[in-house]
Amino acid sequence: MRLNQLSKIVTKKKKRLGRGYGSGKGGHTVGRGQKGQKVRSKIKLGFEGGQLPLIRRLPLQKGKGKFKSFQKKSIIVNVKYLNLLPKDSVVDLKTLIKCKIVKEKPAKKLGVKILGDGELKKPLMVKLPCSKGAIKKIEKAGGKVEVKSKTRFW
Repeated sequence: MRLNQLSKIVTKKKKRLGRGYGSGKGGHTVGRGQKGQKVRSKIKLGFEGGQLPLIRRLPLQKGKGKFKSFQKKSIIVNVKYLNLLPKDSVVDLKTLIKCKIVKEKPAKKLGVKILGDGELKKPLMVKLPCSKGAIKKIEKAGGKVEVKSKTRFW
């Protein structure tokens, strides 16, 4: 084996601060410079030396929908994806998870709603919340809808 045939080591060990003078950056100031606020303790992110921080200078959002961005929305499945299911099957959460149309964890947490984008070519029995357009398309294909819409109370 020759030196030019040795495998290359890509990663370096992390410098361990505050472990004595022999450790590279170990002794005394430990790479923090000398004296002052930044040496003695950690300063919180966004600190501007006593000046009113930027985050507090910005205006608050006002109005009716100010918390709308925090609301969790249900997962949307369009009618065209229901063509993957067999004819005359019952469409519920378990069926959609089994056929891998939706993922299990988010579907159980947020719920699923069917919207009317695309065409449906098979009659199906739907037991999930649907939009008005989706209901029309499902019934046009010869299927039935049990749960018309989902009401939320919050």
